[in-house]
Amino acid sequence: MDCLAPRGILSELDSTCDRLFERWLGWERILAFSADRQEEAGMEQTAVQKQFSNTTVSGEPVNALYTSDLLKGFEPELELGLPGHFPYTRGIHESMYRDRLWTMRQFAGFGRPADTNRRFRFLLAQRQTGLSTAFDLPTLMGLDSDDLRSAGEVGRLGVAMDTVDDMLELFEQINLERTSVSMTINAPAIVIMAFYLAAARTRGFDWRQLRGTIQNDILKEFHAQNEVVYPPEPSVRLVVDLIEFCTRQAPKWNTVSISGYHIREAGSTASQELAFTLADGCHYVRECLKRKMKVDEFAPRLSFFFNAHNDLFEEVAKYRAARSLWAELMRDEFGAQSEASCKLRFHAQTAGCTLQAQQPQVNLIRVAYQALAAVLGGCQSLHTNSMDETLALPSEHAATLALRTQQVLAYETGVTNTVDPLGGSYFVESFTRRMKDEARGYFRALADQGGMIAAIENGYFRREIAEAAFAQQRAIDAEQRLIVGVNAFQQAEDEPIPIMEIDPAIETAQVKSLRRIKGTRSADGVRRSLDELRKAADDRSNVLPALVEAADERATVQECTQALADVFGRFRPSASW
Repeated sequence: MDCLAPRGILSELDSTCDRLFERWLGWERILAFSADRQEEAGMEQTAVQKQFSNTTVSGEPVNALYTSDLLKGFEPELELGLPGHFPYTRGIHESMYRDRLWTMRQFAGFGRPADTNRRFRFLLAQRQTGLSTAFDLPTLMGLDSDDLRSAGEVGRLGVAMDTVDDMLELFEQINLERTSVSMTINAPAIVIMAFYLAAARTRGFDWRQLRGTIQNDILKEFHAQNEVVYPPEPSVRLVVDLIEFCTRQAPKWNTVSISGYHIREAGSTASQELAFTLADGCHYVRECLKRKMKVDEFAPRLSFFFNAHNDLFEEVAKYRAARSLWAELMRDEFGAQSEASCKLRFHAQTAGCTLQAQQPQVNLIRVAYQALAAVLGGCQSLHTNSMDETLALPSEHAATLALRTQQVLAYETGVTNTVDPLGGSYFVESFTRRMKDEARGYFRALADQGGMIAAIENGYFRREIAEAAFAQQRAIDAEQRLIVGVNAFQQAEDEPIPIMEIDPAIETAQVKSLRRIKGTRSADGVRRSLDELRKAADDRSNVLPALVEAADERATVQECTQALADVFGRFRPSASW
């Protein structure tokens, strides 16, 4: 039969056989290569395990086994309770994610307001459930886009914001009464909040229906991040002004996001992040009480922001300890009667400091585990970093994968089926107790320093964080702490990934737009509104009403920031900084 087959078919059969043989040889080579690589990786892993220390990321020793012996005196009814009940160790809601998932809120902001608005609407179309706004460096420092110090930074690391018109454009076609909005801003937070309120009023939205959060946590800037404008005491006064105003005028708004995230990013341990964050919260509460505000009026709208780092169980213990400690502080020290005042609500963001430029796709894996820790720890809101953030602002593709990470976690893993699934674990409960004890030790140390402002001025926070950061880096350098792709499991070349690039023309366009607004607004109206702002700052009135009026007159971020600096002065670091 073969000899009778047409020559074309025989040639085709020969060709097919050749291809199958080549494919077989190819698989043989691949399998051999894979076996060699597995053997090499196994040898490398065995070598590094010998010097790998059995500690958490923060350097806390971890036992080989945890039993009830390590929980002597443990009283579950008192230390744990039930979810939704004091001390809220197991979560602030009885049913947690069975009834309502956490808010999926991806950080976004770049270029001009219209650019970020498009990204916002894209993310909402991907079923993101909240917006989180990143501002550029000039805005974070209270500078306008046309200031010489802003050159080269406009729209680079976040969205540019100069006037209320930018705020209107940023949220074009977005219903602010139905969409929860987060804004990451601190030194000029009260100015940006005034712009937001003015824009909402212009669009006809009811302030009492606005939902969202403004970070407004200046203390952690003094501890770790450095984006400060005014000295500590007037800086805190502005935080309290915003809390006081929104408590009465925008009661659904979270007036401050007390942030441990940046403290951890600066190199702190988990227990330092926990302790310093809660200490900052206590300082804001005390300052509000000095204003004769009632704790149960404003405390329910204080929120928290924690880091989700690599060590899963340490992070879970941190979140559980934070809830329990805050509940005790609010009830026992500040006399809160309302359950809402005692419930610590927190947003988590995966750890930016753990992202690596080497093998950037591995960042997807890091972020997934960190997100798992945040959810097992009971977060109310979560941001997952994009794999490319160590290289550039997130691309749409990377941002979508980061969001999908949360969606897989929510809908495919089963971790939402039961409340506090790690509760009762000897290991987790031992670490939760240890976290609380270490935090109380820091509270005592702060009291010994003379309180929050004194500790800032003498450099206490910075010394503690710097020492912790140095110890962690030393462990990495000694390969006692392994970072995949950095000091272990390296590869010769990384597969390039597409990254987002900012067009330099964006800065030119933003400056041109700002100058146009300055040229068409009422100069007398701006001057009068800024005079009223200085007067309010000088006589210790709440400055937010004056800022809203200044926003309506098209006063800029820098003009408002400078008007307050005319009264408060500017922060000058001491030698201890």
